[in-house]
Amino acid sequence: MQDADAAGAIPFITLYQIDGNIQIIANQGQMATYWANYKLLLQLIAAFGKPVLINFEPDGWGFMEQQQQNPNLVFAYVQNNPDCSSEPNTAVGMGQCLLIMRNKYAPNAYVGYPYSQWGGTAAQVTAFMQQVGAGQADYIVGQTSDVDVGCLEAVASEPATCLRGTGGQKLYWDETNTTHPNFQDAFNYITAYQTGIGGNLPIIWWQTPVGVPSSTPGGTMYHYRDNRVDYFLNHPTELTAIGTLGISFVGTGGATTILTDGGQFQNLAGAYFAAPVPLP
Repeated sequence: MQDADAAGAIPFITLYQIDGNIQIIANQGQMATYWANYKLLLQLIAAFGKPVLINFEPDGWGFMEQQQQNPNLVFAYVQNNPDCSSEPNTAVGMGQCLLIMRNKYAPNAYVGYPYSQWGGTAAQVTAFMQQVGAGQADYIVGQTSDVDVGCLEAVASEPATCLRGTGGQKLYWDETNTTHPNFQDAFNYITAYQTGIGGNLPIIWWQTPVGVPSSTPGGTMYHYRDNRVDYFLNHPTELTAIGTLGISFVGTGGATTILTDGGQFQNLAGAYFAAPVPLP
């Protein structure tokens, strides 16, 4: 947090302790540790004394959804946490407890629940996250991808994050918004979700890859293609029109970074900050 503050940035912390290991939430000992860790995080944020963003358990909710589409039927240890003893031992209780503890220990923390499009149909994901408490948060965590599209296209590439491959699925978004998938598809999905969870929360896009546009699929280590940075920073009014408050970027695990993108991020970000658009 101090490092981010020294750089003039708002700290953006990802609470990521579950992932695909959802058996954790049904283990009393592990959840006792989970809640203790979360309480410590909040106490550190309170001591920091300035605004901090928290992203609540990316992927975890999606894996829960794949197990059971009704969060009231997903067992999670919550009542062993004295701060949330009146909440049910379910995914719903867990979602509520995250908010209850934030309110109690670190009101300077602004929180958001990420959705996982792969957790079910759009309607199922929206219903699940609405019940968990996503509509009661401060913002929506949107996500484009966790890695450059070109990294996923390069099936035989080195980084472990790329070994999923594409399975023949087209992943590169069409910047003309005429074929699918495209940017308007992503905007339509998140606005429908925004409405479905019962509010008009602002959007912060998380983990946006920083690859460079190319008509050639794939790429090489630290030089994979992607067009999210190029489109987002060249069309900022399209993002603010749907309620976008901010974008965070990432380049890890062999993917393109701001040191290997040929200056794309520096140039586009510099141009944006020279003439920023009004935020929602």
